[in-house]
Amino acid sequence: MSQVDADGKRKNLFVASCVAITATAMCFGVRAEIMHSLSLQFHLTNEQVGWVAGTAFWGFTVSMFIGGQICDWIGLRRMLVLAFIGHLSGVLLTIFATGFSSLYCGTLAIGLANGFVEATLNPLIPTLYPDRKTDRLNAMHVWFPGGIVIGGLTALACTELGWNWRVKMGLILLPVALYGFLFLKHKLPPTERVQHQISTAAMYREALRPSFLVLLGCILLTAATELGPAQWIPSILTRTAHMPGILVLVWITGLMAVGRFFAGRLVAHISPIALLLSCLLLSAAGLIGLGMSKSPIGAIGAATIFAVGICYCWPTMYGITSERFPAGGAFLLALMGSAGMLSSAFVVPMMGRIYDIHGPAKALTWMAVLPLLPIIVLSVFWLSDQRHGGYRRTELSSPLLPQSQDETQDLLR
Repeated sequence: MSQVDADGKRKNLFVASCVAITATAMCFGVRAEIMHSLSLQFHLTNEQVGWVAGTAFWGFTVSMFIGGQICDWIGLRRMLVLAFIGHLSGVLLTIFATGFSSLYCGTLAIGLANGFVEATLNPLIPTLYPDRKTDRLNAMHVWFPGGIVIGGLTALACTELGWNWRVKMGLILLPVALYGFLFLKHKLPPTERVQHQISTAAMYREALRPSFLVLLGCILLTAATELGPAQWIPSILTRTAHMPGILVLVWITGLMAVGRFFAGRLVAHISPIALLLSCLLLSAAGLIGLGMSKSPIGAIGAATIFAVGICYCWPTMYGITSERFPAGGAFLLALMGSAGMLSSAFVVPMMGRIYDIHGPAKALTWMAVLPLLPIIVLSVFWLSDQRHGGYRRTELSSPLLPQSQDETQDLLR
């Protein structure tokens, strides 16, 4: 097999991964845009709408936690089949919903599907690009904000055309069908952990390392900083900044996509931990600014700061986990993702409750406390790295199984 063929197969799998991430992101973007419509259609309180939106995070948490442990057993391809079924059934359940319960079930199914996608792709990308993990994970996750932009603008266009929220949900099926078709054409290689003969017991032991547990605690707050407010920004800023709030979300996610595209250049000059510290400071400032915004100009200015802040948090946390704890494989990446989504599942309805009691502005400004603890913790990590000569990556040194090496090469033909 030529290197050109292997590179071509690797690129095809990367493109398919980007389409799958786009599908999961469109679910977030469209749901954020239709939250007010759901409230009116089914006579729901803001807290109830928050619980409907939040169940997507619950579903993601459960499926990613399970998927990270079974993906090496059932294979990455079967994981994507589960994701496809979940997306299809969840969208249809939402379209034909009759009230709170059916909306909840439909959103839960979509959340489960999103979790299976991430549980599959987060270990797949480091396997395909073992020397460029943080770079390529950021590049793939360009399409999470990119997908929100696509979903948000599509939903806004549907509104202008007079189409209802059910049509908007139905459009999610387009990228779902596309990623199903693209992955159907390819076999997927075994993960990096499997290729390096790292036992399942050793994988679980990695999850008990104190430094990993500290990072796991950090993502509870960094993920909530990004995903919780994103679900409420369209609804809140429509009221407080007197403009279509979905445009602010589109602006934020568009900037995030551009920023992640250049992540490779950044991590070549600044350590991932230093990058996270900078982002968290900007996130806090952006949330305060968004809560105080009373005009479109103020909202866009604060949204720009917030976008730069949250841009690199999620994929860089994955990158640090993959680079510092590679023996943990898909399981540790799944723990990070499910922990982040679990915290967001609480934050979304909590913001809804603040919104009902204290008003929309407070729902955003109070969220600025979330990045503060991770800033302190990651500063300790950064100082420790500086004392030891800089950011450190862990390399898997055990040899590849000959049959696994051959299998991987065959699958990349």
